[in-house]
Amino acid sequence: MSTDELVTSPGKRFAFTLIWTGILGWFAAFGLTLEKIHLAANPNAALSCDINVWISCAKVMVTPQASVLGFPNSIIGLGAFIFPIAVGFAILAGAQFKAWFWRCFTIGVSIGFMFVVWLFIQTNYVIHALCPYCMVAWAAMIPLFWRVITWAGAEGVFDVPVKSVKWFVNASESSWFYAAMTELLALVLIAISFWPLITTAFK
Repeated sequence: MSTDELVTSPGKRFAFTLIWTGILGWFAAFGLTLEKIHLAANPNAALSCDINVWISCAKVMVTPQASVLGFPNSIIGLGAFIFPIAVGFAILAGAQFKAWFWRCFTIGVSIGFMFVVWLFIQTNYVIHALCPYCMVAWAAMIPLFWRVITWAGAEGVFDVPVKSVKWFVNASESSWFYAAMTELLALVLIAISFWPLITTAFK
């Protein structure tokens, strides 16, 4: 597909997925930013997302992983999650975009997903603490990624192996399944990693 070629606009379901995941992720980033401001003003502040020693925004916020670019990751989220919201509403309004736009958008979403995977690994296995607002952002990013990547492969936005085209077409129609399986996998890994603490909490 030529970079200047107009791509048939996705349907309303695609647009609504972009909108609700974008809104959910943006509010998670906003809430986390507010808590970061509270913590900066008072390092001893009790944050609303500090539930116990292993479910704690504060414990994650003070680590280097929480400010990869030198400022809070939540600020990245505030800017990044605006894009799927805007694109979703543009689709509902009848907008069509060229292939180069969808390629850039898909790459951006994929980078966001990889960043979330990295953050998940860091919090689950290195920091060993869970940030509630972060988990909401992850939960938003997963269905956003699967919806966009499967649609892009099915529509030929990116050249994919011929044998995989059918998979992308089918996956595009059931991206919710892959998103649900990814969310479930994340929950299982969290449960395994924190099982001793989870069992202790219910004693």
